Amino acid sequence: MSSARAKATATAAVALTTALLVVGPASAASAADPDTHVTSTAAIQHVDYTTWRRDVAAVVAEARPYVEARAEDAGREKQAIVLDIDNSSLETDFHPFWELPTPAIADVRALVRDAHDRGVAVFFVTARPGIIQSLTDWNLKRAGYPVDGLYVRSLPDLFAEVGAYKTAKRAEIEAKGYTIIANIGNNTTDLVGGHAERTFKLPDYGGKLS
Repeated sequence: MSSARAKATATAAVALTTALLVVGPASAASAADPDTHVTSTAAIQHVDYTTWRRDVAAVVAEARPYVEARAEDAGREKQAIVLDIDNSSLETDFHPFWELPTPAIADVRALVRDAHDRGVAVFFVTARPGIIQSLTDWNLKRAGYPVDGLYVRSLPDLFAEVGAYKTAKRAEIEAKGYTIIANIGNNTTDLVGGHAERTFKLPDYGGKLS
């Protein structure tokens, strides 16, 4: 895990935990002062939102025909899709932390929901720490994602290399009898290590997005 991504993950975890403890998820979105100027992490990194959405859509367009064709067998085998969360399922770096729930990436959500409707299970494997598991689960469901499983890092996992941790979790999903037809993430640590038929990398612009 790069030092930049580790720092971003830690910062997001502290911020989300603070939001949960201080205002709770239901009222967190109203905690911001409307007169306060907010600059998103992506803006600080000079990542244009429109460009990012266009680049995400291009990856989803590549993934969709494969997922749809593969999901035709969902009735004969236990299939699953595995996703990273930050900037892979949710628009994390494009919104201040107190604007909860963090919105879904619409193109990714549409792909996932279509697959789920065809019988494909949906699992999320994230580097977020276990302390914000409930908040993360709430956010994903409020953003419109089906959630058949959510894997977050336990205390021992925090000391493991992220790619190895995520690989191990995909192996656990396979051990439950699932065939992972697609693994989607925006960082190489989301995708390396195998245990997926296909991987689809969303843009992170050289690590500028967490």
